[in-house]
Amino acid sequence: MNIINIENVAKVYKVGSEEVHALRDISLRIDKNEYVAIMGPSGSGKSTLMNMLGCLDTPSSGKYEFTGSNVSQMTDNELAKIRNKEIGFVFQTFNLLPRSNALHNVELPLIYAGMHSTERKERAQEALESVGLGDRIHHKPNELSGGQRQRVAVARALVTRPSIILADEPTGNLDSKTGEEIMLLFNQIYEAGNTIILVTHEEYIAEHAARIIRIKDGLVESDEIVAKRYIPKVKVAN
Repeated sequence: MNIINIENVAKVYKVGSEEVHALRDISLRIDKNEYVAIMGPSGSGKSTLMNMLGCLDTPSSGKYEFTGSNVSQMTDNELAKIRNKEIGFVFQTFNLLPRSNALHNVELPLIYAGMHSTERKERAQEALESVGLGDRIHHKPNELSGGQRQRVAVARALVTRPSIILADEPTGNLDSKTGEEIMLLFNQIYEAGNTIILVTHEEYIAEHAARIIRIKDGLVESDEIVAKRYIPKVKVAN
């Protein structure tokens, strides 16, 4: 099943009197239950492409269809609904509310969606248990390690049961051992049937994906299916 279909998409920003062509004629498709890494150096356009895929921005020209709907023509409110219901975001900086515990942080997308309190707390607890934090639901971010905070962010991304998980440099603020634990967690999420799009500049992080798209100067430089190396299923430590 095709989730993302981008055809001849370009993005142009005006900086003073100059035009910056961040994306130039990008075309790609991503299917359900794909694990895709998007790579590129600074200034390549990968961040602009990520914003486009996450419905945080719209193209200057071309067509972007998300689950069959034309994102290019959506209003801001329609884009917000797509982001809340269909896309689970995981950021490098976690983006957690510092004064709220893990359960409340994970509940947030469901609060915005208007879900009843009892159901959303059950869903949030289930999501936290799925990432190995069932015993940390009442802990605030400053009472958790960096890896645990990122797992809270992953649980928040999963709680709406979205069409895709969009992760932007998810191990960027973690040490290598903790980063590997997070990547093992992503592997388990993928094997459970989820679609993951990972944005990174680290080759060893991209190697966890089954497909790598390389962006350079606003263009797709290469798009290849890679031999997915075996990643053992391990219990993520609490």
